[in-house]
Amino acid sequence: MIRYLAAVFFLLLSPALRAETPVDIGSRLELMVDDALIDKLAGGAHLELHRPERREVVLVTDEPWEGNASHYRCVFRDGDIYRMYYGAYQYKEGEKHYGYSMAFPHEAFTCYAESRDGIHWTKPELGLIEFDGSTKNNIVLAARSVKHLPIDPGHVAVFKDPNPDCSPEAKYKAVVRSFKVNGVYALKSSDGLRFSPMQDELLLTDGVFDSLNLAFWDTQRGEYRAYFRGWKDKVRGILTATSPDFLEWTKSEEVEFPGAPVEHIYTNQVQPYFRAPHIFVGFPLRYVDRGWVDSTDRLPHPEQRRLRAKARERFGSAVTDALFMTSRDGVAFKRWGEAFIRPGPSRTDSWAYGDTSPAWGILTTKSPLLGASDELSIYATEGFWTGEGLNVRRYSMRIDGFVSLQAPLAGGEMVTQPVVFQGGRLQINYSTSAAGGIWVELQDAGGKTLEGFSESDCHEVFGDEIERTVHWKAGDDVSALAGKPVRIRFVLKDADLFSFRFR
Repeated sequence: MIRYLAAVFFLLLSPALRAETPVDIGSRLELMVDDALIDKLAGGAHLELHRPERREVVLVTDEPWEGNASHYRCVFRDGDIYRMYYGAYQYKEGEKHYGYSMAFPHEAFTCYAESRDGIHWTKPELGLIEFDGSTKNNIVLAARSVKHLPIDPGHVAVFKDPNPDCSPEAKYKAVVRSFKVNGVYALKSSDGLRFSPMQDELLLTDGVFDSLNLAFWDTQRGEYRAYFRGWKDKVRGILTATSPDFLEWTKSEEVEFPGAPVEHIYTNQVQPYFRAPHIFVGFPLRYVDRGWVDSTDRLPHPEQRRLRAKARERFGSAVTDALFMTSRDGVAFKRWGEAFIRPGPSRTDSWAYGDTSPAWGILTTKSPLLGASDELSIYATEGFWTGEGLNVRRYSMRIDGFVSLQAPLAGGEMVTQPVVFQGGRLQINYSTSAAGGIWVELQDAGGKTLEGFSESDCHEVFGDEIERTVHWKAGDDVSALAGKPVRIRFVLKDADLFSFRFR
């Protein structure tokens, strides 16, 4: 009765639900990461950002050819294995190098690691690149690997190209920064280990590239997309460009963040979400420099912080964290202001400029909980600048679990815009408390409840599942409504809705 009165109150106070051009969602998965499909929210219903859980350290860059600045990395699944590529170099306070009081004990490399489960990683001896008189290492790329091009293998992003027209010798592609001129080169490989230039000309030049610059094949739009560093009004941002063939690119345009404050965004880590590739997600690194205030000297490793500041003050005073952002067109992104990954409570390997930098890529891994569904794994760095190497820590979260439609025990609800779907069942990814629940009502485009699909007809859903089919008293078959404009009304009580789809 309380839920019924709350719904009536909501409808009386709200403007009449108007018929709109329906959104064709077909049978695709829709995440609750933005308000693209939301028409009305009522009660305590709101969108809630979720943070991943810290898990184990999966890799330490402590080999002589690696180091504490082995920062930028990418991960992806390739058949039965997971691949990781990362820039490898070392920072030491000391002699002047590139105008700073920072020494680089060895040249930069690209290194490679692999895993069968995304949790246990190994560094195979590849025998490809010599270091200190031996090829017993996991180096796949050095500046001398491509003698006629000035590549910087410390800034590289590798991906496996799913473009059906991709040639076998370019099945793996890499974007690598030039260390002499402003721009990036394109490399290719047939096996993901031995790379050669795709062309001698720079791939992109109208940006600032001292970051992780990346590109990928967009399966939904049939084009390549690139994301790389921008610089406007002395603020770090993100630029994007597109290409039909990976070689000829459009002029770059700025990524927009409507409604978000002006902040320094150091990396972007943009990728299509693999379960819903029409939606882009990104895990940018936010850069914050308050200067030398009281709390700066109270952060971990104050002595090292002061030493770094002798090279440049910001090397000691700046701090970083990871954010979450999402887009449906690849240009305008909703960027959440609250941190997705905080630097955390640790007093070692934390709170340095460069820490919590996420890898580019999301992997699916097994949950440590018996009988639980698989989870998502994200990897981020810690211990930048400090020690002889840095840590790569795994973070995990539920499938689709970035953001939820959430309501407290007092209740709340959401009504979608008119949508057109294909399929015969409605499935939801959800979590409730023992006292919580979710009810679903289907309405016509004008907001009128459809017979047999009212809230009171719906069997209460409670539990915690990645896929649960919604049932009404007459059953779960909604195929008679497929192809017709409908609104979906979700009523929640101490519950989270992460995603839904029709199948």
